[in-house]
Amino acid sequence: MQTLAVTETITTIAEAEKRFGLSRNESQDSFTEWHNQLPEINPNDRTNLEILWKRYLYHRSGGHLLESTVMLLLVSPLLTVAGLYDPPFRIKAEESVQITIADSEETLQGRIDLLVLQDRLWVIVLESKKTILSVWSALPQTLAYLMASTKRRK
Repeated sequence: MQTLAVTETITTIAEAEKRFGLSRNESQDSFTEWHNQLPEINPNDRTNLEILWKRYLYHRSGGHLLESTVMLLLVSPLLTVAGLYDPPFRIKAEESVQITIADSEETLQGRIDLLVLQDRLWVIVLESKKTILSVWSALPQTLAYLMASTKRRK
């Protein structure tokens, strides 16, 4: 059995789709709660977000930022503004996962940088690489971690 790191193995959405038999759903009817009847951002939160953005740009202008710096500058304050440190949410950091690929001799191992949970609902998964906090850079690994999570519950 060969053990591989998730971060080095699942680097693209196409790779996650291929390895786990996933398919993309781009229907406008999926997850309507993400775009219908969203609450307005209050002025205080908007000000806080603008401060975070300016702070990030200032520190980023000096060069690449390490993951721990990005977590301190952006992630933790954003979770505070979003209310994701408070009930009913739970924080898990450096959550270990292991996935055995069906019909393969491979096991993928990795850690989720930060996971915010409400029961079985994953509210947010963050994977930061230097100064990148992008859904597109995190999504392939997130799909792998979600696959590991579903296998643990069965």
